[in-house]
Amino acid sequence: MHPPSPTVRSTCLCFSSPPPPPAPHARHRPTLFLSCGSARAWRSTAVPSRPVCPPPLRPTTPPPLTTTTMAWVAGSPIVAGAMNNRLKALTSSFARSIGKQLDYSIKDTETEWNKAFDFSKDTSFLTNCMKETKGDLQQRICTAAEMRFYFESLLDSGDNGETNYVRPNLNCNFSSWIDGCEPGWACRAGDDQKIDLQNAKDIPYRALKCQSCCPGFFCPHGLTCMIPCPLGAYCPRSDLNVSTGICDPYNYQPPPGNSNHTCGAADIWADDDIFCPPGFYCPSTIQKLPCSSGYYCRKGSTSQTRCYKKSSCPPNSATQDITIFGALLVVASCLVLLIIYNFSGQILTNREKKQAKSREAAARHARETAQARERWKSAKDVAKKAGVGLQSQLSRTFSRNKKSGQAQAGPSKVGDAGGKKNNLTDMMRSLEDNPDSDEGFNVEVGDKALKKPTGKQMHTRSQIFKYAYGQIEKEKAMQQENHNMTFSGVISMAKDHDVTARPAIEIAFKDLTLSLKGSKKKLLWSVSGRLSPGRVAAVMGPSGAGKTTFLSAIAGKATGCETSGLVLINGKIEPIRGYKRIIGFVPQDDIVHGNLTVEENLWFNARCRLSADMSKADKVLVVERVIESLGLQAIRDSLVGTVEQRGISGGQRKRVNVGLEMVMEPSVLILDEPTSGLDSASSLLLLRALRREALEGVNISMVVHQPSYTLYRMFDDLILLAKGGMTVYHGPVKKVEEYFAGLGIVVPERVNPPDYYIDILEGIVKPNLNPGVSVKDLPIRWMVHNGYDVPRDMLQSNSDSESSSRGSIGHASSHDDAGPSIVSVLFGNVKDILVQKKDEYDYNKTSQDLSNCNTPGILRQYRYFLGRCGKQRLREARIQGVDYLILCLAGICLGTLAKVSDETFGALGYTYTVIAVSLLCKIGALRPFTLDKINYWRERASGMSSLAYFMSKDTIVKPIVYLSMFYFFNNPRSSIWENYVVLLALVYCVTGIGYTFAIFFQPSSAQLWSALLPVVLTLIATQQKNTIFADLCYTKWALEAFVIANAQNYAGVWLITRCGSLVRSGYNIEHELLCIGVLIANGIVFRCVAFFCMVTFQKH
Repeated sequence: MHPPSPTVRSTCLCFSSPPPPPAPHARHRPTLFLSCGSARAWRSTAVPSRPVCPPPLRPTTPPPLTTTTMAWVAGSPIVAGAMNNRLKALTSSFARSIGKQLDYSIKDTETEWNKAFDFSKDTSFLTNCMKETKGDLQQRICTAAEMRFYFESLLDSGDNGETNYVRPNLNCNFSSWIDGCEPGWACRAGDDQKIDLQNAKDIPYRALKCQSCCPGFFCPHGLTCMIPCPLGAYCPRSDLNVSTGICDPYNYQPPPGNSNHTCGAADIWADDDIFCPPGFYCPSTIQKLPCSSGYYCRKGSTSQTRCYKKSSCPPNSATQDITIFGALLVVASCLVLLIIYNFSGQILTNREKKQAKSREAAARHARETAQARERWKSAKDVAKKAGVGLQSQLSRTFSRNKKSGQAQAGPSKVGDAGGKKNNLTDMMRSLEDNPDSDEGFNVEVGDKALKKPTGKQMHTRSQIFKYAYGQIEKEKAMQQENHNMTFSGVISMAKDHDVTARPAIEIAFKDLTLSLKGSKKKLLWSVSGRLSPGRVAAVMGPSGAGKTTFLSAIAGKATGCETSGLVLINGKIEPIRGYKRIIGFVPQDDIVHGNLTVEENLWFNARCRLSADMSKADKVLVVERVIESLGLQAIRDSLVGTVEQRGISGGQRKRVNVGLEMVMEPSVLILDEPTSGLDSASSLLLLRALRREALEGVNISMVVHQPSYTLYRMFDDLILLAKGGMTVYHGPVKKVEEYFAGLGIVVPERVNPPDYYIDILEGIVKPNLNPGVSVKDLPIRWMVHNGYDVPRDMLQSNSDSESSSRGSIGHASSHDDAGPSIVSVLFGNVKDILVQKKDEYDYNKTSQDLSNCNTPGILRQYRYFLGRCGKQRLREARIQGVDYLILCLAGICLGTLAKVSDETFGALGYTYTVIAVSLLCKIGALRPFTLDKINYWRERASGMSSLAYFMSKDTIVKPIVYLSMFYFFNNPRSSIWENYVVLLALVYCVTGIGYTFAIFFQPSSAQLWSALLPVVLTLIATQQKNTIFADLCYTKWALEAFVIANAQNYAGVWLITRCGSLVRSGYNIEHELLCIGVLIANGIVFRCVAFFCMVTFQKH
C-alpha cells in the first residue's frame, strides 16, 4: 500500500541553509546554492530573504493495491519489456533535443543513443528495480528534460573540469535540498503527476519516497531522478567503507549526521568508476563476468571478443596479444627484403637472357641466310663464266659456215632448237650488264614467288629479331658492294630495304648575333652560313670561340641572350623549336641512365620518340642498326653504370650518348664534342656511323677538338670560329687549304690543317701572311670574300687592346647608365634571371609542331616511363629495401612504445606516426627527382611528355609497410583499413611536399626542410588548437583523421568520454572525410607546384 500523501499547505517548506559540506575524504562535489528553479550559479554565501519554493502539490489518494498484485506486476517480464520500450522512446526524444549540441562527437545521435540504451537482451535490472520500488519505476526515471539538463550541465562544466557539476533546478537548490539530491539517491514524483518520459521541456517535481538508486542506474548529484547506466557500464549498489567513510567503488561520501542515509548506486556517468573494467565483460549493467581463455575484453566491453589464432589470450585478458603476428610479419618482411636485396637483378637478368637467346638465334639465322646468298652469287659467277665460254664457242662454229642458205637457216634452227641457249645467253648478258642482280637467286630459290613479310606482320619476339637481323645483313651486303657509299647506293638501299624517308631540313642563318642581356658581351658576332642535309659539318675553333653557343643558337636552346639576325628553316622564317621532335641534340656531358642497360636506354628513347604509327619490328630494326653501327653489340646487356656502381667505359658511354639521338631517326643531328675522350678507333667508328646517317639525308653538325687527319677528311664542311664568335671560314673541307693559301697561310707538311689553323687563331703560331692581312682581320676577310655586310663595330676592331679598352668602356658606360645603386644592380640581375627562365619555359612549353611527327601520346609515354621506373626500382631494390626496413622498425618502435590510451583514443601514438611517416616519406620522395634532374631536362628538350615523366615517378607503396607493423604492435580499436586510408592520404600529401622540395631546392636544403617541417607543423597543430595556423598544417588534419577513425569504435558507455576528448582537442567527428579530402587536396596542390617548378625552373 502507498503511504498517505502529506498535506501540503500554501507555503512550501524550503531549506533555510545550504546542505552540509562533504567530508574531507570524499571526492569534491560542488554544492549548489541557488533559489528553486534558478539556473544561475550562486555567487554569495548570504541566505536569500524569501526563498522561492516549488508549487504546492494537490493531495491525491492512490488506488489501493495489494502486495501480491504489486509484486506480480513488478516482476513481470512483459512490464519490464514495456519499460524498456519507454526507455527507447525516451532516448530518441532526448537525442533529438540535444543532437545539435553533440553533433561534433556523434554522427547519428539517435542511433548512437538507442544503441547505448538498448537493454532488450537483458532486462533483469529493470525487473529488479521495479520490485525494489514496488512498481513506481516510471515515477523515478529521469525524463528527456532532466536528461537534457544533466548533459547540458556536463557540457557547460567541461571547461572547468568539473564533470559532476549540475546546475540548480526545481528539486535541488539553495532552498530545497532533500535526500534525493545526494549522489546515488533519487525520489519519486507524486501519483497525481503524469510523468511523460518524452517531455523535453518541463522538469517534474520529485520529492517523495527518497531512497538509494537501483543497481543498473546512476543518480547524479543535484538531481532526484534515476538515469539508466549505458551499455558497457557496471553500476552495482555501493558499500560503505568503514575505514574511509567512502561509498566504494564510487568514491562519494554519504551526508554526515543522517544514519538513515545509506550508500546508493552510481552517481556519475563520465567516470572510470562505472566502466566495465578491462579483462571483464558486462552483458548488463549489473553483471560483471571474467573474460574466458581465448577471448579478450577491452574496457567497457559488453561481450567477449575471440582472439586470433595462435595469439595468446589467458583468462581476464584486456587485449589480445597480436605481437606474434607482428613478429611473424617482421620475419617475413626481412626475408622478402633479403630476397630482393640479393636477387633483385635476377628477374631482369633472366628476361635479358631469354631475349639474348632469341636475338642470337635470329642473328645466326640471318648470317646463315647471308652466307647462302653469297654461295649462290659465287655459283652465279661460275655459271656466268661458263655461259660466256659457250657463247664464244658457238660464235666460232657459226662463223666457219660461209654458205648463205646455211647461214640463214642456221640461226633459225638454233633459234628453234636452242631457245634455252638464247635465254641463257640473255641471262648471261643481263648478269654481265648488272652483276649485282639477284635474278639467278630469285629464279632458283623463288624469292619473288614468296611475299616478303613487313614489320607490321611481325608479332613474336623471334619473328621480330629475324626480320631485323635479316634487314641488317642485307644492308651489310649492300655496304660491302658500295664501298664508297655514294648517294645512289644509299638510294638503292632505301629502295630495296625499305629505309624510312626522313624530311630534309636545311638551316640557313644570316648575321646571327648573340649577346648577354646583362653585360652586353657578344658571344656570336654576325655569323652567316648554311647547314645542308646529307652533309657532316665540323665546328672548330680555340677555347672561347663560342662553338657550343653557336650550336645552341642553331638548335634554339640559347636562353638568357639577346638574339639578332635570321635563322631560316628550308628558306622560311619558322621557330626551330617547332621541329624539336626530329632534331637530335647530343650534349657534351654523357647524360645517360646509369641503372639501365645500353639496350634499355636506346629502346626507351626509340619507343618514346619514333612515330607512333611505326611497328614494333621496325623500331627494333632501328635500335639494332644503331647498336650495330656504333659497335655496342658486346655491351648491349651491360649496365651503363653510375658514380657508385661501375659500368661500361667512358668511350662506350659516349657512344651510347650519341645513340640516344640516333635511334629517333632525326633530320637534324647536332653534337657537342662527341669525340672528346674517345680513342682514334672509337672516334672513327662513331664518325662512320654519322656518315651513314648523313648519307640518308640527315643534317649533321658537331663540335670537334683536335681531330686526326683521317677524321678531318671525313667531314664535308668546316666551320672555323675565332674568339668572340666570329666566322673565319665556313665551307667545304676540300677548299679550306686553298682559301687560306690565298691569304698566305700555308699548312706545313706533316701538320694537321685544323690544328694549325687553331694555333694561329689562338696566337701560338705566327704565320707569314700576305701584306695587309693580320690574324685579327681574318673574320672580316671571310665576310668580304663572301660578299657579306661587315658591321661597323667589327671594322673598328683593330687590336686586342682596343677591343679590351672598348669592352671596359662599354662596361663602364653600362654601369654608369645602370647607376651605382645596389638596388638597381640587384634588380637587373633578377630581371636577367627571370628573362632566362622565361626563355627556357618558352622553348620547352608545348608549341606548334611543324615536324608532322606523330609521337606517342601522354598515356602511352606514361606506360613507357612507368616500365622504366619499374626496372630502375628493381635495380635499386637494395636502397628501397633499406627504406622499407627503416619504416618497419619505426612502426615496431612506435607501436610498442605509444600504446593506445582509451581516454585520448591513441592520440599520442598517432602524433608520433604523423611525424615519423612524414619524415621518412619526404626523405624518400627526394630521391626520384633529385637524381634524375639532368636526364629529365634532356628528355623534355627532345619533346617527351613532362606530365608522363612526373606521374611515373609518383608511386606510393610505403603506407602498408609502416602500418603492417604499427597496427599489430599498437592494436587500436579502429580497423586496419580505416588506418590505411588515412595513412595513404597522409603519404600522398607528404610525398607531394617532398617532390616540391626536391625540385625547387638543392639536395642539402631539401633534406633539411624535409626533416624540420613535420616537427614544427605538428607542434603548431597540437599547441595552437582552433586557430587558422593550425588549420594550415597538414599534420592537424592527419592527426584528427586518425583520432576520429579510432574514436568511432568507442560506443555505449564511451559516448561522454568521446565527447569530452573531442571537444578538448577541437576535433569534429563529422570531419573524417574532410580531413582525408584536405590531405589529398594538399597532395594535389603540392604536386601541381612541383610540376610547375619542374617545367619552369631549370638549374644549370
